[in-house]
Amino acid sequence: MMSKKILEGKNAIVTGCARGIGHQIMETFAANGANVWACARKQAETFEKNAERLSEEYHVKVTPVYFELTDKEQMKAAVKQIMSAKLPVHILVNNAGITYNALYQMSTIDQIHQTLETNFIAPYLFTQYIVKLMLRNKYGSIVNIASSAGLDGNSGRSVYGASKAAVICSTKALAEELGNKGIRANCIAPGITRTDMLSSMTEEVINQTLMSTDMNRAGLPQDIANAALFLASDMSSYITSQVLRVDGCM
Repeated sequence: MMSKKILEGKNAIVTGCARGIGHQIMETFAANGANVWACARKQAETFEKNAERLSEEYHVKVTPVYFELTDKEQMKAAVKQIMSAKLPVHILVNNAGITYNALYQMSTIDQIHQTLETNFIAPYLFTQYIVKLMLRNKYGSIVNIASSAGLDGNSGRSVYGASKAAVICSTKALAEELGNKGIRANCIAPGITRTDMLSSMTEEVINQTLMSTDMNRAGLPQDIANAALFLASDMSSYITSQVLRVDGCM
């Protein structure tokens, strides 16, 4: 009988753990035996207590790591903190990001820069740092949280979709470059998901989108976390350079 803890003995880095999908991935990984460096922007007492609870409940180590994703110096300090544990890094989940909705002609240059910087450039740089650690052991699974918007080119989401399309393209290139070094790279493309990011959409748009899915409902953070668990684990050891849509068939 297969152990329920499919990440037993693995060490994972997950960004954007303060809420939503990242928070659920952190909890799911810990429940399945992984030690987690739980990355968030700002220190918070509730976040610290939750990390302690997960550590005690699942007999793993959940370590908060705080840094602003677009601040290169903070990022370097975070990488040094992770390295100081002197543990192999097996898994990286790039989840942190922002959403932006605006028609093509209404998208501002500042928002274009901010969205690309946060959703693509910053995780690209962070991955460069972490890959160096993975190469030491010739083993690793990188899971990038993209979006169905990066595949479909939705109206009003040209900037956000472009940032996620860049994530998808770079993930495929990374998978090709590192496959013979024991490192896999895959994407998850969520559809509409019940997180705080839904507040950027009107109820009308939300309802229209929900009705466009074959399942007539929004996804839950746990749905995305389950997909991340599969792609992070050795259950997907022969899967790389793929984009897994988790969107109820939009």
